[in-house]
Amino acid sequence: MKLGSVTYASAIIGALWGGLWMLITGILLMLVTGITAQPPMGITALIGAVSGLATVSFAPSMRTRQWKILRALCILAALMIFTFAMPFGATLSTGPIWNVIFTLVWVGVLSLSLDLCLNGYVGGATNRYRLEVLFLRVMKGVGFVLFSIFVLLPFYVMVMTSLKSQQSLMANPLDFSIDFAQGPSKLFRSYIELFTQYDFGTFLLNSAIVSVITVVITLALAVPGAYAVARLRFPGQAFLSRSILLIYMVPAIVLVIPLYAVFSQAGLRNSLLGLLVVYPATTIPVALYMLQGYFRGLPTELEEAGLMDGLRRVGVIMKITLPLSLPALASVALYVFMIAWNEFLFAFMFLDDFDMFTLSRGVVSLNSSEVPRQHLMAGAVVATVPVLAIFLWFERYLVAGLTAGSVKG
Repeated sequence: MKLGSVTYASAIIGALWGGLWMLITGILLMLVTGITAQPPMGITALIGAVSGLATVSFAPSMRTRQWKILRALCILAALMIFTFAMPFGATLSTGPIWNVIFTLVWVGVLSLSLDLCLNGYVGGATNRYRLEVLFLRVMKGVGFVLFSIFVLLPFYVMVMTSLKSQQSLMANPLDFSIDFAQGPSKLFRSYIELFTQYDFGTFLLNSAIVSVITVVITLALAVPGAYAVARLRFPGQAFLSRSILLIYMVPAIVLVIPLYAVFSQAGLRNSLLGLLVVYPATTIPVALYMLQGYFRGLPTELEEAGLMDGLRRVGVIMKITLPLSLPALASVALYVFMIAWNEFLFAFMFLDDFDMFTLSRGVVSLNSSEVPRQHLMAGAVVATVPVLAIFLWFERYLVAGLTAGSVKG
């Protein structure tokens, strides 16, 4: 390993974080405030490189809290000097409070990134393993930051657009700042009109009914089916276990045309009952696959003990297997609920009656030149927030259930 490899790496890492964070904070400044920013990425990359070199010039034991504060002050001073007190290409008199806030944010995240990446490293030679660990730290951090931006930025734009007025959108479509002085009634006008004029309350109720009933039907059929595949012995068991997910090899667009013809003749079109036929048919296979993997992971001795104590097979399932499978059941229920809540193709093809629309179908109905754009974004927020909240609340069950369903005991 060449002498000074950590030193060179620290300069590259500092330059990367300095330029990347300046680009991100500059974009956020424009989105939040509407100020036209021109982030000086070259200067901030140079400042970041020097900061990285300064970090590895001191032993890890010397990087105390006071040292980190002094480094942050030096970074701030260098930024203000080299940009002539225009850290984002605009004078501090243009939105002074926001300029100061985002400048301090840039200094803070740059300092934090350098500490996390260069923790335990000092300038000079090092072995290949430690250099690879340093590289992986940087790639992990950059990937996490970029992934978070790609996920959160569209959601932020969607929410901010829903809070704008038609006049402000026409004046500057790229200004996503919010005027909180206009009061709650004007700020949330799009949401109020969405439920009073566009009947979104009915769409919300329809989606809730369809999703909850789909979950109930799916679990009612998938639990005994998955238990039979996992525990009982019968001809064709292995083939059935492996072929559960074959239905997903057929694209939904191939099925929707014949189903449209059959449902039209059977009178199931323009009704929620038609969706309650299709949705469980598409969710039961994945529920079977997840649950049978979890059931196989449960100790058979517990069920055998229940049978020896006089319980029937149904009693064993109800009193032993299902209580032990609550994490898997919760994850399957959440997964099925999200599929039914967000499904669009079948709802679009089968529902023409406005009173039968689900949320996904109702949001598409807002995509019209006659409907203001902020109402469309408000509808998207209404469709996204409930399932997002439920997902975040039950995330640990979803991860546990997916992991358990992917291995065999």
